[in-house]
Formats: sequence, C-alpha cells, structure tokens
Amino acid sequence: MRADRLITIVLLLQNYGRMTSRELADKLETSERTIHRDMEALSMAGVPVYSERGANGGWLLPEDYRTNLTGMKAEEMQTLLLAHPTTVIKDLGLQQVFHQALEKLLAAFPSGYSKDAEMVRERIHVDGAGWHQSHEKLPHLPLIQDAVWREKKMHMLYRKEEETIERIVEPLGLVAKGGIWYLAAACEGEVRTYRISKVAEARLLEESFHRPEPFDLAMYWEQSTQRFKANLPRYPAKLRFNKNVYSRIKQQRYMKITHADTTENEWMQAEVEFHTLESACDILLGLGPFVKVVEPGELREKIIQQAKSILSVYDSDDHG
Repeated sequence: MRADRLITIVLLLQNYGRMTSRELADKLETSERTIHRDMEALSMAGVPVYSERGANGGWLLPEDYRTNLTGMKAEEMQTLLLAHPTTVIKDLGLQQVFHQALEKLLAAFPSGYSKDAEMVRERIHVDGAGWHQSHEKLPHLPLIQDAVWREKKMHMLYRKEEETIERIVEPLGLVAKGGIWYLAAACEGEVRTYRISKVAEARLLEESFHRPEPFDLAMYWEQSTQRFKANLPRYPAKLRFNKNVYSRIKQQRYMKITHADTTENEWMQAEVEFHTLESACDILLGLGPFVKVVEPGELREKIIQQAKSILSVYDSDDHG
C-alpha cells in the first residue's frame, strides 16, 4: 500500500540520513520514478523532505524532524535490537513486517542513542534456531565483550581438541545460540569462530584495530553455520522401521531421512544419513524392536553385538 511506503520512506530517511532515489527504490522494491512521485506526495502532506544535487546528493529530512513513535527507554530499545528474524517469522511470511517494525523502533531512538543502537546490532547477534540449550561457564565473556565494544586486539589461549593454542585476535562480534556464546574474530587475515567456553585465558591489548568494511555479523554467522553443516561427516544407511516411530525418527537431531517408501503392513523402508557409525548405533538402539538395519553390514553387526551385550547383563547371576 502507498501509505505504508510513504511512512517507510520517512523512517528510512530518519534512520540513515541522506539516501538517493536508487537506494530508496532498492529498499522498497519499486522504481525511482515511483520514489519521485512519493516525495511529491510527502511534500504536499507537509513532510519537510528535500533533495540535494551533486555527487553526494540525495533526499534528506531536516535534523530536527522526527516522529515520536514510542515512549520506551533507550535501554529497552537496545534490548529489542538484539532480536533477529527467526525461521518461524520467515515461515509465516512476516520477515518484511519484522524489518518495518525495526525501522520504526530505530526511528523512535533519541538522536544521541542512534549510534549506540547500530553498534549493538553490529556486535551482538542472537540466533534463535533450535539447537539444544547449554549452560556453560563463561569467566572471560565480560573481557571479550569489552574487547568487542572498544575494538581492542586480544591475546588468548584457546583449547582446541587435545591442545591449547595461542592467538592474537581482533574481536568483531558475539553470537549467542542456545545458551552457547561464540566470538567472531579476525585472525591471520580471515574471520574465524571461537567458542567462548573454550577460552582458557584472555588478555586485552592496548592496540586497536579497524573493523573490516563491510562486515555483517548476522550474515557471517548464517554462512558459517551453513558451511559447518555442509562439512559434517555423513554415514548413510538403509532401514526398515515401524510407522509408529516415524515421528520420533524425524525429530532425531543427528539422523536425516533422505528417502522413504511404504512397504507391507505397518512398516516403512528408508534411506537415512547419520553422522558416524557410533551415533547411528546409539540412536537405533534407542528405537528398540521398531527398527531394523538393512545395510550396511557393519552397522547391523554392531547393533547385534550391543544387543547381546545388553542381554548378557540381564542374564548375569549377579543381581547386585
């Protein structure tokens, strides 16, 4: 609707200052010609929008023009800025509405807080996707957050598998996912992800650094997550299982059905992927007699051996 677009134009100019017709058209997914007509409509409605010509020209609003949309305190607004569109919002088709609401929230900030608001979104990202919750000890999180905020280099000792490595990093942002905190930091010419609970020691350095331009923390995290998922080990198998456990199988975190067919009676046959042989064995044992491995043979044998070991425990004369 045109009224929504006009309001959005005002909010964009308030939040970002000078914007060209092309930039506004890209944001609103319309044409530059439409933007020019909208500017005429805004001017006729009493909104003091004006244009500046030249290489650095564009549309502007006077510095003292502002719509007061909410009565929230700055701290409350900054808390809401930590929100990001979740998969639920995307699935419901509300992503555009979310971003419009965010523009209104930014417009409500007093001018003195606008820079702080942008810093929050650049440096902290909350991933609301459904990984399991965790409650890790994070003694170095306050210092790391300080390094992110002040753009100071940091020396740290980091536990990586069986060894502890030494790194000097440029902290760019923090990501929280399921109670687990991660640090996105530049190191040796590339941005890497560090799990903060694995930081053994951390020390702030006096040397500052310049944030790479552009660096979008939310986009980096999404791309990093996709790469992580793509590089996970895959262990394919073929199963027969009772339809009664189909819903349980679909909910398994480390088991993915790639193809399924209905067979006789109450049984189905499916091609699935686990991460490893060991995780496949653990998951399938939990499904008991409602699943049977068709292939590979090594998985069948491991399941049989584990089942025999369990049976031997109960057949033992030792009831202690």
